[in-house]
Amino acid sequence: MSNVSIIGAHNTQFGAFVKKDKARGLMTDTKTYYDLLVEAGRGAIADAGLEAKDIDAVFVGSCSPGSFINQEHVAPIAAEIHPDLRFKPMTRCECACASGSVALYSALYAVEAGRAKRVLVIGVEKMNLLPTPQMTHVLACSSHWPSEGSRGMSFPMLFAEYAKGYQAHYKIKDANLEKMLWTAGALCYKNGAENPLAHVRNGPTTVEAIMKLNEPDAKGKCKNMMIAPPLRLHDCSLVTDGAAAVVITRTPDVPNKKRAAVIAGIGHSVERLPENVRPNMYDLMAGRDATAKAYKEAGITAADVDFAEVHDCFTINQIMSTETLGFSKDGRAGYDYLDGRFTPDDKVAINLSGGLKSKGHPVGATGVSMHALIYKQLIGEPIGVKAKKADVGVSFNVGGSAVTNCVTVLKKL
Repeated sequence: MSNVSIIGAHNTQFGAFVKKDKARGLMTDTKTYYDLLVEAGRGAIADAGLEAKDIDAVFVGSCSPGSFINQEHVAPIAAEIHPDLRFKPMTRCECACASGSVALYSALYAVEAGRAKRVLVIGVEKMNLLPTPQMTHVLACSSHWPSEGSRGMSFPMLFAEYAKGYQAHYKIKDANLEKMLWTAGALCYKNGAENPLAHVRNGPTTVEAIMKLNEPDAKGKCKNMMIAPPLRLHDCSLVTDGAAAVVITRTPDVPNKKRAAVIAGIGHSVERLPENVRPNMYDLMAGRDATAKAYKEAGITAADVDFAEVHDCFTINQIMSTETLGFSKDGRAGYDYLDGRFTPDDKVAINLSGGLKSKGHPVGATGVSMHALIYKQLIGEPIGVKAKKADVGVSFNVGGSAVTNCVTVLKKL
């Protein structure tokens, strides 16, 4: 078991913090990358009951700020949190949508090595300043560019390959797969409606509501358009601006055990980057490896988990992640969702925050946000839906097309 605990956290509001003037073709930034980073860091330090001078190092997870906001070298922005952070070591970590989790793991290694006693970890991304085509291109740079991005393969298309591979391998009928995906999405929308920080709080919360969006309107337009078969618009996560932060320290140095959660185990496993060299497209193999490592270190099994935040960048990944973490048998997660499992009342609840589907997906912030929200559940200060039981929580954060896989087991101290 890791000897490191989270002692404070802060999650900013998630959303699209821009004002668009379509007539003039202008876009105004209403909450900047810099604002978000500073707010999250400052909030986490305060939540931990510390002052800036108590922080020994800062790690920042951010995916593509150079392309999204024309700013590289972003870790030093954390010095603006407070003058007492000047001269502290600050490092940016990047692993696509898992950048935040990798930043946390890097911070954990620094604490375990004895180089730092208390470390601030921030995840942040500002995505909405770019028009959709440019934003899609930036994200595609986290795929294997020669075989995927350069050939027009977007991330919906890459995860559609998993959807098709999963469907074919388990011989799932089209109509059943659609309902499985819609059920997973509706559950996240329903949970997200209770999360005051979520990007979308008024999404379609039932399968029937999503089905209605599939019908063309009087102009022949569909509100739930097909993006990359079989994935529709409401199978895709949101383009979001936001930040989250946590503070970690050695467990023996925790100042208040009632407001601490131990990082009981981690698993960090990487798949080969191009999809076309992987042995199959129906199984998150590296995710399973990461899960096994995290569970072993934490001394748990899937049966011990009370709730989980999983990486539902696309609804198919939510279904596959549910199996990867051991909550459903292989090929059965979709049917379990159809049977009404994984709600807040179930033995294991999934995406109480609303997940990436409703809470939002500011790619560099997502991993830290998962940990922050699980931490808040474990200390009895839930943001949004409260877990029925909150002793053990798990995060499963993915970077790229299921390439970087980060699984963390958090326990109440």
